[in-house]
Amino acid sequence: MLCGRWRSRRRQESPVPAQVAASVALPPPSALQDGGTKRPRLRALKKMGLTEDEDVRAMLRGSRLCKIRSRTWQKERLYRLQEDGLSVWFQRRIPHPPSQHIFFVQHIEAVREGHQSEGLRRFGGAFAPARCLTVTFKGRRKNLDLVAPTAEEAQRWVRGLAKLRARLDAMSQRERLDHWIHSYLHRADSNQDSKMSFKEIKSLLRMVNVDMNDMYAYRLFKECDRSNNERLEGTEIEEFLRRLLKRPELEEIFHRYSGEDRVLSAPELLEFLEDQGEDGATLAHAQQLIQTYELNETAKQHELMTLDGFMMYLLSPEGDALDPAHTCMFQDMDQPLAHYFISSSHNTYLTDSQIGGLSSTEAYVRAFAQGCRCVELDCWEGPGGEPVIYHGHTLTSKILFRDVVQTVRDHAFTLSPYPVILSLENHCGLEQQAVMARHLRTILGDMLVTQALDSQNPEELPSPEQLKGRVLVKGKKLPAAWNEDGRILSDREEDDEEEEEEEGVQAEEQKRQAKQISPELSALVVYCCATRLRTLRPAPVPPQPCQMSSLSERKAKKLIREAGNSFVRHNARQLIRVYPSGLRMNSANYSPQEMWNSGCQLVALNFQTPGYEMDLNAGRFLINGRCGYVLKPACLRQPDTTFDPECPGPPRTTLTIQVLTAQQLPKLNAEKPNSIVDPLVRVEIHGVPMDCARKETNYVLNNGFNPRWGQTLQFQLRAPELALTRFMVEDYDTTSPNDFVGQFTLPFNSLKQGYRHIHLLSKDGASLSPATLFVHIRIQHS
Repeated sequence: MLCGRWRSRRRQESPVPAQVAASVALPPPSALQDGGTKRPRLRALKKMGLTEDEDVRAMLRGSRLCKIRSRTWQKERLYRLQEDGLSVWFQRRIPHPPSQHIFFVQHIEAVREGHQSEGLRRFGGAFAPARCLTVTFKGRRKNLDLVAPTAEEAQRWVRGLAKLRARLDAMSQRERLDHWIHSYLHRADSNQDSKMSFKEIKSLLRMVNVDMNDMYAYRLFKECDRSNNERLEGTEIEEFLRRLLKRPELEEIFHRYSGEDRVLSAPELLEFLEDQGEDGATLAHAQQLIQTYELNETAKQHELMTLDGFMMYLLSPEGDALDPAHTCMFQDMDQPLAHYFISSSHNTYLTDSQIGGLSSTEAYVRAFAQGCRCVELDCWEGPGGEPVIYHGHTLTSKILFRDVVQTVRDHAFTLSPYPVILSLENHCGLEQQAVMARHLRTILGDMLVTQALDSQNPEELPSPEQLKGRVLVKGKKLPAAWNEDGRILSDREEDDEEEEEEEGVQAEEQKRQAKQISPELSALVVYCCATRLRTLRPAPVPPQPCQMSSLSERKAKKLIREAGNSFVRHNARQLIRVYPSGLRMNSANYSPQEMWNSGCQLVALNFQTPGYEMDLNAGRFLINGRCGYVLKPACLRQPDTTFDPECPGPPRTTLTIQVLTAQQLPKLNAEKPNSIVDPLVRVEIHGVPMDCARKETNYVLNNGFNPRWGQTLQFQLRAPELALTRFMVEDYDTTSPNDFVGQFTLPFNSLKQGYRHIHLLSKDGASLSPATLFVHIRIQHS
């Protein structure tokens, strides 16, 4: 039984034209109705409106492009747009499994023209910029640096990929699903005759992650085989796909509200919206939804919604579990910086582990693309008087400080306009510190904050709004009365803890240099003055708001455990940066939630390491336009707050989630046709310790296409304003740990109630479209 409110009511009858009532029994618009035997190339691209586009047609023919990896590794390879319009096939010297010969358009982060990547700047100098392009990807996939034979061919790929990405972004979830199923249909049609034998249908079913009983599959096949020739073609294939894609749970909800005529009037849709718990649901809003999502023009004219329109609505962003109002900027951005959680990266320059990984400016570009607002620069003495950035005393490669600052200038504000903090870990001598200061001033120019906005000793930190488009430097500041001759800090001015840990392995000369501060670099530290946190007890002279501390995860956890409310009060006034323990040699992460519970603003993670910790970080900063700043709850902003995350009080909120179904889950092993997932759903609450919980459904055997659970999971929350809700799908395994299938994480306060779709993401945070969960969410406040 689906949850929801059944009510006995006098239905508001509305005249339903016969042609509208009949339309619900007709098949929905689909790709094959404009020509059932057309090859998918024309069908897919026609639906995208790109069949006659010259750039796309050239991509379909393919191009021989030179792939650049280094000065010596430069290989010509064939690249060709696949007929589905969603993926690009590329040649490899050694054949790999088919899935490793393609990349997907939806996984592209950006396409850059010219020498706009680290790889092409270093190794592409022999090629004209007009012939060069770089494809960057979401997640951890490396950039693809390419050189075309001519500038025009390069432009065809730049323009063509831009058109494909724009059309894909504009697709509704229903269109994506239609596109997705027909791409598999084409692959299953082994002899490409546009007809499907039962063997090919079985192959299709395995491709889309369902192991259907042979007898049931054959019965379904024969019911659609109107010509009785053991082949499906044209409308017969469409009928089979329509039955395969049927959503009984949506039909049940629709019929509950639509009654006998099987269409929703605007008042009936309004009743559904009210039962959903939609804020401010009105008849006008219901009418607007019909005009937006209804596919049948006759129904639309009579202000009626058919089942297809209802499904379009529930699969749209308005039917998401994430409140659409929270996806744009909606929070107050005029409060002091200390009142925000700020997306922060540790060892930002690394693309892999901190022992022998590659350092790259591209890691900064990727961090900014994920909304990061605080990046780290580990600065060391370099040859030729130029400071370098790398993880000291390891085998990680080195990059120039100057190149990183240029990357900040070019990419820091492409996604978010709000301030970026450069966290300097400074191991340079005085001369190269002066070089660092010169690069910061000359490259960043007016972006760089070099003096206080109001006064030299502000009573409050400025707001993100006041600092739009500006770059702040976090580092050590010379005391007011410093020694002009020695330029060495007094013994009382201690290093911050992060640099102190590093010094345990440094030579004495490096220790001495680390305690020296160049006045040129000191002058650039305005609002983020690195200071060691000595005590949380009230001091005779309160610390300046511009003083901030860096704590290891171990020290932060100790303060949370022992200081509780005192630490929360401190973080209501001062900025705190928390970073991973130096013992995490493989660049693993810690859970950021514990730090956020106490109001720590800059909880730095290794962005290059995927896992649930980065899922939580992405979920925390998913809202507010993904700008990298999220306003902390009021209990973490008030200077006299009594909040203690270890003692949050009694439960005051109940979250009930009914996990109903999933749709089109990805295959984990695309190379093994018989490998079908056994999915289960786990819902996790990450918040204050007493709120943390996880509950899961049973697993469904051999069905990743349309598994059904209908199980209810319930949670009690004491501090819902701090909680994150994580929906996780795994492939159950009896003999080994379950395999990750997909997940989605969002703030509890951004959850919408009612029937909702959850659009799943990969480990790297890339879309797994059209994979979704369908759930019912209910929130009760006591």
